[in-house]
Amino acid sequence: MPFTKPHSLPSDGYDSQTAWRDIQKFLPDRLHFTPEHCPTEEWWEHKGYKLHLDRWRNSEAKIRLILHHGVGTNGRQMSMILGVPLHKAGFELVALDMPGYGCTEVSDGQVWSYDDWVQLSSDFVDHEMKADPRPIALYGLSAGGMLTYHSAALNRKVKGIIGMTFLDQRIQQVADATARNILMSRVGLPFTRAANATPFARFKIPMSLASKMSTLVNNNDALRIFLNDSTSAGSSASMHFLATYSQYKPAIEPEAFDVCPVLLTQPAQDRWTPLELSELFLPRITKVPVKTVQLENAGHYPLEEPGLQQMADAIIEFLNEISL
Repeated sequence: MPFTKPHSLPSDGYDSQTAWRDIQKFLPDRLHFTPEHCPTEEWWEHKGYKLHLDRWRNSEAKIRLILHHGVGTNGRQMSMILGVPLHKAGFELVALDMPGYGCTEVSDGQVWSYDDWVQLSSDFVDHEMKADPRPIALYGLSAGGMLTYHSAALNRKVKGIIGMTFLDQRIQQVADATARNILMSRVGLPFTRAANATPFARFKIPMSLASKMSTLVNNNDALRIFLNDSTSAGSSASMHFLATYSQYKPAIEPEAFDVCPVLLTQPAQDRWTPLELSELFLPRITKVPVKTVQLENAGHYPLEEPGLQQMADAIIEFLNEISL
């Protein structure tokens, strides 16, 4: 089956890409990859996709964590902020590139929906557990936070979910706050739903036009690198993806969610998705423990201390608790 490679990558994988290395320079040295703590690149072919994996193996780990990016990042960027500290702490991790992002390849002419993202995440949990029965937890940044909830609700097999925001796009206040402007949320999103029933469903627009991508990071030099990277913040999305993302209905609504504990690691200086947006959703979850930890001085995609250290500490504590 022919696959289409992300056009900014001249060869397979991240070795030939400079964007992630340029972004890594804005992170503390302690998070930089080392020979002992770095991912191994793999691919998983499934349902017409060739999904890229950043794999951090540790056969002694009691629990494994699957990392999910949002609509302005990719799996390698998840590895960059969490891979080294969590691997050093004894955990096994794998970061996924969803269709449209990172180094994942898609078959020619394929158009994916947000529903496909949820199904792929759930299928990957099944794939991992079939090969290895050790328990699994999910992490997601930005839109990836809600993706972890949707995946857990569909799969019902994970031990915990960690989100950097939980955004229910069916809530108008959330849609208004996360879209680029009110015109986009009140006119643009309904248009994507109308277009989804026509041949225009395949038509793509830059995510920077659909969303407040300008608030992805709180450093302008780093932001320019992100926005010029077509595998992360410079990506585009189809009308089909945007329509399905904005109206996805979970397999379990929050009032009935009883699958696993939930941790929100909320950047305190998040100019895109502040805490009040997640608070429109999380208090509705009452059947399992829900905890919030605020990350001081940290932006939406955190580059800053002490938030980065606080994030790693909170996740390590959470994983240790749920693996008992």
